[in-house]
Amino acid sequence: MKERTLVISDIHGCYDAFNQLLELTAYDPAKDKLLLLGDFVDKGPDSRQVVEQTMSLVRNDGAIAIQGNHDERLVDVVLGRSKEAEEKFFKHGGYETFSSYTGSQLEKGASAPDSKRFEVLQETIKEKYMDHIDFLEQLPYYYEDEDFIYVHAGLNPRYADWKKQPKRDFLYMKEPFHSSEPFTDKKVIFGHTKTIDLHGKADIWFGKGKIGIDGGCSVGLQLNALEIRGADSLRTYKVPLIK
Repeated sequence: MKERTLVISDIHGCYDAFNQLLELTAYDPAKDKLLLLGDFVDKGPDSRQVVEQTMSLVRNDGAIAIQGNHDERLVDVVLGRSKEAEEKFFKHGGYETFSSYTGSQLEKGASAPDSKRFEVLQETIKEKYMDHIDFLEQLPYYYEDEDFIYVHAGLNPRYADWKKQPKRDFLYMKEPFHSSEPFTDKKVIFGHTKTIDLHGKADIWFGKGKIGIDGGCSVGLQLNALEIRGADSLRTYKVPLIK
């Protein structure tokens, strides 16, 4: 039985802040269960390093990682199986992921077309980092323990059995989840929506039956961690980012 559960979401390539947060919380895999709620890639500078470290934390330390919508999008882009993913990729932080994985100078604002970037990204990852894609693709959409439900985006209150909601809801849900009255017997801990959009600041948001923890590191705000020692024993940590 672990002494604490530590929950972090939406790292978005913020490798340095992630490690500062693990140090700040004094993370100890022998004593702590680490839960990572998705969106490991895009927007921040070090997506490749974050995925590599997450894989190590899961495989060596027993951490639990959940898939986010940006993780799904990278998988779809590399495998060439979604035109929608390709249309969104570079509009939502994909340039930074491209640079992190390829080291290429075909960065944002360069003259090469995005079709060339996709080609370079796909070839590089398939040659060197397919284990990252395999890892991200097989991640679960939620985790549950005695007191909490952990998910990337949220739960759809329109489903009597939340486990039967569409996959897209796990990855993208915002409303009516945020404003809903509690509809599960456990609190829901989620990321995806920046907490500044929920209560005007980057600190962890405590709502009715739900806790939002995405501090907005992807836009230069902060990376949050929630420490759980019991259903009513919660502590917050944060690492502010400097733009």
